[in-house]
Amino acid sequence: MEDNTIINFDKFLDNHSFSDEQLEKRKKNYKKFNDEGFPNKKLEDWKFSDLSQIIKKNIKNFVIEKSETNKLQVTDLIKDFDHNKIYIQDGKLISYDFSFEKEKSLKLNIEEVVENKINTNSLLNLNSALSEDKISVIVKEGYISNAPLVIYNNYSEKKSNLINSNISINLEKNSSLKIINLSNENSINSFSNNSQNIYLNDNAILKFYSLNYKNNTNMSYSFSNIDLNKNSHCEYFILSAGAKFLKNEINCTLNKDHGSIFINGIINLENENHHEIKTIVNHNEENCKSYQLIKCVLNDNSKGIYQGKIFVDSKAQKTDGYQLSRALLLNEDTEFNAKPELEIYADDVKCSHGSTSGNIDENSIFYLMSRGLTYKQSKQLLINGYVAEVVEKITDYDIKDFVKKLLGISDEY
Repeated sequence: MEDNTIINFDKFLDNHSFSDEQLEKRKKNYKKFNDEGFPNKKLEDWKFSDLSQIIKKNIKNFVIEKSETNKLQVTDLIKDFDHNKIYIQDGKLISYDFSFEKEKSLKLNIEEVVENKINTNSLLNLNSALSEDKISVIVKEGYISNAPLVIYNNYSEKKSNLINSNISINLEKNSSLKIINLSNENSINSFSNNSQNIYLNDNAILKFYSLNYKNNTNMSYSFSNIDLNKNSHCEYFILSAGAKFLKNEINCTLNKDHGSIFINGIINLENENHHEIKTIVNHNEENCKSYQLIKCVLNDNSKGIYQGKIFVDSKAQKTDGYQLSRALLLNEDTEFNAKPELEIYADDVKCSHGSTSGNIDENSIFYLMSRGLTYKQSKQLLINGYVAEVVEKITDYDIKDFVKKLLGISDEY
């Protein structure tokens, strides 16, 4: 397709040394991407976010260079609590530090990128073609991690950079891990394409916090494929702010009974920023639970989107599925689109979904001003209280306090 001429795939191959097998896999993946191009509004899953046009408008030619492992550009290190670290520069692993864990309990491997078999969209094929490595994190059976693992995703100060990262997370039986996936984007008008494959074995618990909050002119796509097994649980939190364009997509499958996933997200936008959260939760076995709460705060000419689907298989009796999205519109030029869906083939289930949007309550602002606050203070207090409901879903107190600080929320709201 025409829009794919901005990617010099041959130059990427010339800059790297791959085995013959890897070379063929990458060529195959790139051909799949090239046949479809960047997703556009003709695709149902992208009807609200025409990435093809957004890319064309902002980027003429992508810069694709081999990552230089000696040029780590880390900014905004978390100092609020002890944590393990993974440093990634332009999609490539630079170093890691698991010093808060027992030896060999938390492992990291570098693996070859494999062919995309999920095949949800062309961006996953592009990721499999251009990711330099697949970073694999493994938590050994029965191990409960002592400290959160922070993945620092750092990007070079380049214009029109194309970054692809590929991470695999595997929690063995009865293990537990907390991850903060943090974006430190210093580039200009660049596009990052990120893939996370998450696998939870029986009785495993993962708490995953995706934080994108730095103001920049970049575009980003993040895809998380999550498989849960018997009695496993995933808490997934998204803070979506700052970037010009950002789409977070979660595809979760509950494979065994008594699995559960809680997805909570905040989209906080200004200017002409355009962000979307899209989720699919597949209930394939009985007695599983899913909970989703997404709130948007939209200002100026920004656009927020939530697409969420709960699928319930005929075998998945006793399913408990909940989904709610809300938007607070601070300007008449903002736009919010929601597409909640239920697809149910079992009769003994408890499922609900809903979506609302509206303006800020001027009567509440007037009341707060009568108590001595300015208009600006009153408005911000109401906004903080609005998003605090989502933040309070975070079950780790240190991480909750860190997110509150990012959003400027005090305990009094």
